[in-house]
Amino acid sequence: MADHATERSNPTGAAPILVASNRGPVSFTAEDDGSLTLRRGGGGLVSGLSAIDDPSAVWVCAALSEADRTAARRSPDGRLDLGGFEVGGQAVRMLDIDPGTFARAYNGVANSTLWFVHHLLYETPVAPVFDDRFRREWDSYRAYNTAFAEALAAEAAPGAAVLIQDYHLSLAPDQLRQLRPDLRIGHFSHTPWAPPEYYRMLPDDVAADVLTGILGADRAAFLTRRWALAFADCCEAVLGATVDRAALTVTYAGRTTRLGVHALGADADFLRERSHQPDVDARLATLKEAVGPRSTIVRVDRTELSKNIVRGLLAYRHLLRSRPEWLDRVVHIAFAYPSRHDLPEYREYTAAVQRIAQEINDEFGTASWQPLILHVNDDFPRSLAAYRLADVALVNPIRDGMNLVAKEVPVVSDQGCALVLSREAGAYAELADDALTVNPYDVIETADALHRALTMPTAERTERTKRLAAAATALPPQQWFLDQLAALRE
Repeated sequence: MADHATERSNPTGAAPILVASNRGPVSFTAEDDGSLTLRRGGGGLVSGLSAIDDPSAVWVCAALSEADRTAARRSPDGRLDLGGFEVGGQAVRMLDIDPGTFARAYNGVANSTLWFVHHLLYETPVAPVFDDRFRREWDSYRAYNTAFAEALAAEAAPGAAVLIQDYHLSLAPDQLRQLRPDLRIGHFSHTPWAPPEYYRMLPDDVAADVLTGILGADRAAFLTRRWALAFADCCEAVLGATVDRAALTVTYAGRTTRLGVHALGADADFLRERSHQPDVDARLATLKEAVGPRSTIVRVDRTELSKNIVRGLLAYRHLLRSRPEWLDRVVHIAFAYPSRHDLPEYREYTAAVQRIAQEINDEFGTASWQPLILHVNDDFPRSLAAYRLADVALVNPIRDGMNLVAKEVPVVSDQGCALVLSREAGAYAELADDALTVNPYDVIETADALHRALTMPTAERTERTKRLAAAATALPPQQWFLDQLAALRE
């Protein structure tokens, strides 16, 4: 199999299409005997890249673990497909970045700074603090981006199309432009974009560097028009760039970058087929036994600060306290899977979720009714089972680039579901007409929306679910990716 992989991969410098992202399509674990076990990833990007019918396309990613680094070192220039690894017919270049540099770039800047800025998460009386430590982290972030830019420059054929992904790689488009001005470069932001007054919390030079980094692309794309316009507003406010909001262009330093909007949708075919596999059926039976004849409110999230799980639980508690008719008639199924536990804020948040969940069960639970079922260990088949069982889906992020759960539940739900949706989710732009919209900070309003969702007439719920599912699947991952590629080549 290794020989076959080598045969179908073009040598470096010949890739007509390239994708760059922090996380790649594969990861490795080390076994006791020193061997490496390969695991394929999922998600929209992996699905999207599979739409490219070109074995010469190259995916450049970072080694995220010591096992990943070992695999990269065992492969020529980190090219896993040339190093004896069967990576599904794709050419993958995995970068062995110094672990300290990676940690400072990934945790210090990408996840503790840029993510916090774009999701408006800072507790501003005490954070952020941009000191000497941050400057070391910023230097590492720049070096991390440079490693990607150099690898892309080495792999790309003349005039190749390069699609750079997300906030981890904000500087790479301009760095690559300097190395390879012949390339067609795109950048896609999977997060929201902060408004100028919040974005300018960043040090002035850093704020400018992130913007000029992305403006090195021929095209910068976003999940919603709202986020694209926020980026344009920041370019105007911070850089003094010329912005055409109707044409969605930003002109700065003699170059014009086009802005694009691609609202990533749910993969309906995959979800519907996967959600009826035996492992999902088994988990569905278990959940049904636990719920009994009661209605269900379902949420599935990572324990990510922006997902607003705590306020969702408080809203459910308010529902039970203020509307006693729901006692013993509803169960809240909350799956809150671990996220970024190397950051203390996330460990504390997960603990808060578990504490409030226990308080709800202690206050309202009876010998025959557990009002809240909380799981914090990741289990995709169980998530799909919960989707199928949902009468109500609760998606109430403080701020979210898109939120695919809001799109996935209506596609999978067996009996149709009512969607309670934060107006700060990117998905709101497409789903607002058929969702019950809430201010994510307003616990009482959210509780009232849960009540309206639970009491929605069956016929109305069915019709809303059909329209939600149609909107949610309008741009499935493969088409989402191909649309970006086509727009970049125009």
